[in-house]
Amino acid sequence: MTDVESPLRTVEPPTAADLDHARHVVAAELAPTPLVRLPLDDLVGADVYAKLETMQPTGSFKVRGALAAVAALGGTGAGVVTASAGNHGLGVAYAATRLGVPVTVVVPSNASPAKIEGLRRLGVEPVLHGTSYDDAEAHALGLAARAGAAFVSAYNDPYVIAGQATCLAEVRDQLHGGFTAVVPVGGGGLLAGSVLAAHGPTRAAASPWSSAAARIRVIGVESAASRAVSAAAEAGAITEVEVGPTLADGLAGNLEPGSITPGLAAAHGVEFAAVGEEHIAEAVRLLATRCGLIVEGAGAVGLAALLAGAVSPAGPVVLLLTGRNIAAGALSTIIA
Repeated sequence: MTDVESPLRTVEPPTAADLDHARHVVAAELAPTPLVRLPLDDLVGADVYAKLETMQPTGSFKVRGALAAVAALGGTGAGVVTASAGNHGLGVAYAATRLGVPVTVVVPSNASPAKIEGLRRLGVEPVLHGTSYDDAEAHALGLAARAGAAFVSAYNDPYVIAGQATCLAEVRDQLHGGFTAVVPVGGGGLLAGSVLAAHGPTRAAASPWSSAAARIRVIGVESAASRAVSAAAEAGAITEVEVGPTLADGLAGNLEPGSITPGLAAAHGVEFAAVGEEHIAEAVRLLATRCGLIVEGAGAVGLAALLAGAVSPAGPVVLLLTGRNIAAGALSTIIA
């Protein structure tokens, strides 16, 4: 059975009210994650801090956007539907369970076993479909259309983006003064949220969300195997890219047509970098062996960019370590 072809969704950027509501929802459910200094000065030539989103209850930052979106969209009896390479699905499952909302999560059949098992621990049996995020997303959009449920995109949703903005908003409260935020990029939800946390939804100087705009530099880092957001930001339109296998599997995939994340990044002059598999693996290894942190490939691309020289530090650097959900076998192979 083929999926129902879904019409192009019209998605608006988050408003100031969306950002404020998301911060309220997230603060009510989640404690701020730690910001710690890493012993890596000798390797990168700068003070390096890590925002430990690995400490979230689902092991990933994705729970932030999920809580904000489910709180805003989950009021209908049909519930919510989402597609995920893993972490977003875990976040939506957690949020729906906390808020009492029915949920369906579609994942590619080759998603990380650790992430699939995590869904089952939350009481959600995932729907396995296709072999890529693109396949899973198309199927989820069809399911949502047929059921009259709300589709919660992993990135192309104002409430999700507003929820992800709370990560860098917390960093602003934890680290006073200017810094460079190095942000992993897949669909661009965290990147879009980060630029809004730095600059606000408008350029208005009076916005509390823009008070640190001049002091925060935001850099987005993609896997070289999947560069959908930077390609779209450069082209000014969604551009299909070739997606290859990558240790940063949570970042892999093309964008939903009409996605707003590249435009938000381009509007704020975000810089992009891309990293290869060797540097991603080395970053995962260093975080484990030198820093005592378990970080999945997608969460380690920021450090990978520093190690590769793809990002030039300017002042303190904050790495958003976005998730810990890496299979034990994969981690053992990397650090062996």
